[in-house]
Amino acid sequence: MSKKNGKHDGKPAKLKGKHYEKELERLQLELVKLHEWIAAEGLKVVVIFEGRDAAGKGGVIKRITQPLNPRICRVVALGKPTEREKTQWYFQRYVPHLPAAGEMVLLDRSWYNRAGVEHVMGFCSKGEYEEFLRSCPDFERMLIRSGVMLIKYWFSVSDEEQERRFQARIDDPTKRWKLSPMDLQSRERWVEYSRAKDEMFAHTDIKQAPWYVVEADNKKRARLNCIAHLLSQFKYKDLTPRPIKLPPRQPDTGYVRPPISDQTFVPAAY
Repeated sequence: MSKKNGKHDGKPAKLKGKHYEKELERLQLELVKLHEWIAAEGLKVVVIFEGRDAAGKGGVIKRITQPLNPRICRVVALGKPTEREKTQWYFQRYVPHLPAAGEMVLLDRSWYNRAGVEHVMGFCSKGEYEEFLRSCPDFERMLIRSGVMLIKYWFSVSDEEQERRFQARIDDPTKRWKLSPMDLQSRERWVEYSRAKDEMFAHTDIKQAPWYVVEADNKKRARLNCIAHLLSQFKYKDLTPRPIKLPPRQPDTGYVRPPISDQTFVPAAY
């Protein structure tokens, strides 16, 4: 516990940068072992990332995918549905993105949009919302019975911390794109979103696919805790490829390179 004016402030001590980087490096090495195991065993893995806006979901996803082969581990972040997709069975637009054997898919938001933003903002009818709450657990159980491993994370952030992160995005021109009009409205409807999350949990926190809540006020701790928990869900073995010895390069048999003037180079601005 950290102290302020000699008293505990109720928050964990600040995570030192060197310790964070060391732990992240260790966990990312384990992720490489895991993704080799997923490929070798032909596993089908879906990891859902949901939570408040600016809760840090993207940062965790980025750290997970950094060391991994994108052919094995890929991120799916769908935009708003097209007019055609709006007429489909609700889960239909997500089905094509589900993994084949040997793949892990990270859903940066998911079918739970219907229980959150669509419900709160009135983008779906009451009947569509209620049908989602009824059918979602059955849909997920069906996925699990078919051999999909489904892991669901909810990133929880306090009102005060979300406010600070929103303000930081406003102040940083390189991050303003992260603030959509929908994000701003989520601030105005904080209580409505809280109620929607509680209702969603009441219906979809099922034994076969429970919700795991990540305390995300501290981004670095949230990243490490989430990755460590994800790794703990698998009994994987170390299948990291052995060190490779490079073969000798083919001997020169009179090959002549074309003139440099025949090629167009990127200007050396730096």
